[in-house]
Amino acid sequence: MTAAIEVRGLRKAFGTHVVLDGIDLSVEPGEIFALLGPNGAGKTTLIDILTTLVRADAGSAAVAGFDVAGDPDAVRGRIALTGQSAAVDEVLSPHENLVMFGRLSGLGRTAAEARARDLLDRFGLTDAAFRRVAAFSGGMRRRLDLALSFVVQPEVLFLDEPTTGLDTRSRRDLWEVIATLAASGTTVFLTTQYLEEADALADRIALLSGGTIVETGTARELKRRVGGDVVELRDADGALLRSEATDGSLADVRRAVDRLDAEFDRGLVGIRRPSLDDVFLSLTAEKEAAR
Repeated sequence: MTAAIEVRGLRKAFGTHVVLDGIDLSVEPGEIFALLGPNGAGKTTLIDILTTLVRADAGSAAVAGFDVAGDPDAVRGRIALTGQSAAVDEVLSPHENLVMFGRLSGLGRTAAEARARDLLDRFGLTDAAFRRVAAFSGGMRRRLDLALSFVVQPEVLFLDEPTTGLDTRSRRDLWEVIATLAASGTTVFLTTQYLEEADALADRIALLSGGTIVETGTARELKRRVGGDVVELRDADGALLRSEATDGSLADVRRAVDRLDAEFDRGLVGIRRPSLDDVFLSLTAEKEAAR
């Protein structure tokens, strides 16, 4: 089966600043794949290359079986991109936005109207179909932005930090929509700064740091890299003072507590399972130490 996205040795620099330094990754059809990294890690640059907006300096990339540099028109006809801000016309209603996009995509008036009604229902916007977008909340704008991406169903949907700026409830609502889209067969390539988001949504996760992929795997596989339980020390207000990863054995947990006891004279000790935060901090620290 042809990979939905195939990247080999991808490099990109802006002047003397190297943003991507030999990226290799593969995404399977129908997969939700999360690219996780801090601001400035190169996540948006990679999406810009994969969606034909920017050319790489070296390496190769194919989306839906087509080379992004050699056949960009074929790639554009099979993808949709939702960026970090909602690209909708605030003066129009959701219905008008969707019909307009349908007509621009080559649908006839009747087909565009039918598609608009279907997408309004699918993305939970029917009750607000004829309200001006200017009055919408951030979460409703993001849902409309996603709906516009599906006027013509894409093979691959790129989401560049789609929940940035949303409150917790709106973020979780959008997660449900994204999971539904993937269940319908669309491949989703998602960039995010939120470890919880990657953990909740992604079939697989790639950690991007310093222009390279540090590690790739499922959330469970990545968490195993850290080891066993994490021992935490918090102050009386619940603020984290220090955490220590362990291999999960009683002896190592005791050693972690002893290390904390030697450094702090007070605090509350707790034990929890490792999170993606621990994975990212551990693996990026390993990379820095290896330089």
